[in-house]
Amino acid sequence: MSDYYQHPSAIVDEGASIGKDSRVWHFVHICAGAVIGNGVSLGQNVFVGNKVTIGDHCKIQNNVSVYDNVHLEEGVFCGPSVVFTNVYNPRSLIERKEEYRDTLVKIGATLGANCTIVCGVTINDFAFIGAGAVVNKDVPAYALMVGVPAKQIGWMSEHGEQLSLPLKGQGSELCIHSGKKYQLSGSILSVAK
Repeated sequence: MSDYYQHPSAIVDEGASIGKDSRVWHFVHICAGAVIGNGVSLGQNVFVGNKVTIGDHCKIQNNVSVYDNVHLEEGVFCGPSVVFTNVYNPRSLIERKEEYRDTLVKIGATLGANCTIVCGVTINDFAFIGAGAVVNKDVPAYALMVGVPAKQIGWMSEHGEQLSLPLKGQGSELCIHSGKKYQLSGSILSVAK
């Protein structure tokens, strides 16, 4: 008996590791080498490759394929139909499995519906990628990114609210929901200690 829920239509290959209280919904396929944490939700028609790690409390909505070499830290949200890649210049007639590039999505980040994450990037802590954006370079912590290609237009709190701080400079702002104070120094935003 497992410590997680698996819908009868889901396929979990022998060897996959799935944490306690996770939920694997309709038509999900999890490959044998996948490592999935506790309290994870995998929506309908999600695919999880062999060389994938998914941290505790991630939510992956319907129709997302998490391919080899994609790593999600704790609390990452993937909206419906988010696209990950693992080969930068794919061709059907050329084998490039040895050229997979790692993609890392750090703690608490949000990836909006239909956004595309080009392989080889790092999306830092609590960044927020808007729906439909195409990310082709590293994303700073707390950055709000939109467009094609994605460009930073602001900052987001850990609570998921846009902050009124400028993109660069000095300043601070208090989150009314959590009481955390955000400190901007140059082009780096952090939570004040």
